[in-house]
Amino acid sequence: MGTGTVRTEPADEAAGRRREQRGWYFYDWACSVYSTSVLTVFLGPYLTSVAEEAADADGFVHPLGIPVRAGSFFAYSVSLSVIVAVVVMPLVGAAADRTGRKKPLLGAAAYTGAAATTAMFFLDGDRYLLGGLLLIVANAAQSVAMMLYNSYLPQIAPPEERDAVSSRGWAFGYASGSLMLVVNLVLYLAHDSFGVSESTAVRICLASAGLWWGGFALIPLRRLRDRRARSETGDEAPAEKKQTAMGFRQLAATVRDMRRHPLTLAFLLAYLIYNDGIQTVISQASVYGSEELGLGQSTLIGAVLLVQVLAVVGALTMGRLARTYGAKRTILGSLIAWTVTLAAGYFLPAGAPVWFFVLAAGIGLVLGGSQALSRSLFSHLVPPGKEAEYFSAYEMSDRGMSWLGPLLFGLTYQLTGSYRDAIISLVAFFVLGFALLARVPARRAISDAGNPVPDTI
Repeated sequence: MGTGTVRTEPADEAAGRRREQRGWYFYDWACSVYSTSVLTVFLGPYLTSVAEEAADADGFVHPLGIPVRAGSFFAYSVSLSVIVAVVVMPLVGAAADRTGRKKPLLGAAAYTGAAATTAMFFLDGDRYLLGGLLLIVANAAQSVAMMLYNSYLPQIAPPEERDAVSSRGWAFGYASGSLMLVVNLVLYLAHDSFGVSESTAVRICLASAGLWWGGFALIPLRRLRDRRARSETGDEAPAEKKQTAMGFRQLAATVRDMRRHPLTLAFLLAYLIYNDGIQTVISQASVYGSEELGLGQSTLIGAVLLVQVLAVVGALTMGRLARTYGAKRTILGSLIAWTVTLAAGYFLPAGAPVWFFVLAAGIGLVLGGSQALSRSLFSHLVPPGKEAEYFSAYEMSDRGMSWLGPLLFGLTYQLTGSYRDAIISLVAFFVLGFALLARVPARRAISDAGNPVPDTI
């Protein structure tokens, strides 16, 4: 066949990579049921009802002696879980990068989260403190595990495959969440036929998400492999204390480097603010639907299923719009749509599920696209050769800011006693995010970062 110099990948190496990629997809399949069934649908309304059961005559519970309105307890717990995750992530990230032993850390985080979620079966009566603790543990563990999971992508896929591999993992997660929600809906609606109470059906749904998470996590933990890590000098990895310090030092160094690219930093600030609003709407919408609008759990599940489906449609549609109008303009348009949707949500009549489904459709159509286009626009603003550290800061900062929205939601309800006021307070994140993003000159930001400027941006 001649003596050409074209280098081809050995068949066994390619097969091993495909096997590892297929294993990687299954972690998204495993953990996405926590995000959909637990955090988005069941836990908010149920934990709120448990807190209300424990509340005093004025509607307050007193964790650690602090008066907290029962309706704010879930939002505060979500906020605290994010703070815990932000503290833990750089420690775990430094250990993973310096030792190369990501898989044991991924396993520890995944099974900590799965165990806490499974233990939610025991959340009954007035055990609101147990519910808050389990939520904090599960949510923080999920954040740490996702950080480790995402860090495998550059190792298991060459640059030309990463978009496709990442998209398949995302699709696996949506499929898993939708499938489990259908099963949960059947159990919840027919709980009498299964001989269980409504409360028990909800607790089974919560616990089943933990069992699903832990069971399917075995597949990626069997197929993913660790890469041996070395320091630049070839020495053994430093001691744990050094690893811990390095995690924070690296994050601080990346932020200092970003100051040399102020337009990149300006975009990141805008994203962190409006994305915090997005994440808060996702986590608090079910509480708003159940507590303020008086909607049943089956309606909430159906609305979340609608969001899951339309998020895919919306992402594809907004991707096409971005090719014509540019990513920045399309994102700005989505932020206007978010603001209008929340304003409409404020005026939704109680006990009217049809209008809640209309609201869910609006959220679904802008959800996937606004986040996907934000990530792709940020990729243009990263200086060449600094992709990993900038995206690490992107994810860390994302997690770091996403406690403000739940805190504002909880404080607004605490002060006003109105979920309508709480939901409309989130408009501030989209308005401020819009104003900051509109001020970023995208073409100059890309050029200043040292990247070629696309024809449409």
